[in-house]
Amino acid sequence: MADGATRLHHPSSRSKARRAKRTPERAIDIPDGVSDTILAIDGVEVRLTNLGKTFWPELELTKRDLLQYYAHVAPYLLPHVVDRAMVMKRYPHGASGPCFFMKRAPVPRPAWIQTCSIEHASGNVIDFPMVQDLPSLMWVVNLGCIDLNQWYARCDDVDRPDYLHFDLDPVPGAHFETVRSTAFVVRDALHALGMQPLAKTTGSRGIHIYVPIVRGPTQKQVWTFAKRFAQAVAMEHPDIITAEYRVAKRPPGRVLVDYNQNAWGRTLASIYSPRPTAKATVSTPVTWQELEDGATIADFHLRNVPARLAAIGDLWSPLVSPRGRFDLAPILA
Repeated sequence: MADGATRLHHPSSRSKARRAKRTPERAIDIPDGVSDTILAIDGVEVRLTNLGKTFWPELELTKRDLLQYYAHVAPYLLPHVVDRAMVMKRYPHGASGPCFFMKRAPVPRPAWIQTCSIEHASGNVIDFPMVQDLPSLMWVVNLGCIDLNQWYARCDDVDRPDYLHFDLDPVPGAHFETVRSTAFVVRDALHALGMQPLAKTTGSRGIHIYVPIVRGPTQKQVWTFAKRFAQAVAMEHPDIITAEYRVAKRPPGRVLVDYNQNAWGRTLASIYSPRPTAKATVSTPVTWQELEDGATIADFHLRNVPARLAAIGDLWSPLVSPRGRFDLAPILA
């Protein structure tokens, strides 16, 4: 990191750690009826604590249930978060309690936790944890992280993302049906440019649309394209869409096509993340046909997503595939 950080350049480095096993050796079962336990996972010991703490009171779901969920979905989740800095959003008192963000990996921590050190323009260097395997996933979730929030760029170059995305967020007065309609508008506009967008429910109120891109353009360039795109679709469909980032200026009953989440250092809830909602809904990939058939946020939750994945696999595997990525550079030229 000798070059020094600027507003557009942020040196980063990955700490040395044991060789992570990206695919867990075996499924793990977290014991029920105990408060704390130590599990041997892929050659290391992982301490899990306060397993009986209630995280979703209405559903009688505990911290142990959350950890077990993540253990089930780990083979599908890990390819999407590996080698990326992770912002921790911690809920020490469960989904209905207050939360706080934490960027710096806590000390002390296990020696096998790998970090991504990112220098900011201020000169401050932050050591973010990375979720590289099942043990580090269990460690992060045990800190009280309900949803995962990874960076859009990998640690070896945190200024160049490998996907473009839009957060479709309903403005007060807009219903989820309007969110779905907005998703189809965004999909068709991206198709017209030759892109193959992927959709997932946010698990909260909206829909996330992602496009796998060839890594090359900077985060600022990707953000600039996203802004122009969002403003264009808003101009064409002002009856349902807005790109107005100022909250007070947004017209009611519209859906915000939020491009600003493409800015450097921003994060969104990851794929397969449970959310701190009353029904423990999960941010879940969906097919466009499922959206056309009326899929809703409530259709996907902590209790049914593992079975869905076992049945149909990861619908978002193209997001991490080296093939089929859209080259954004010619559009930016």
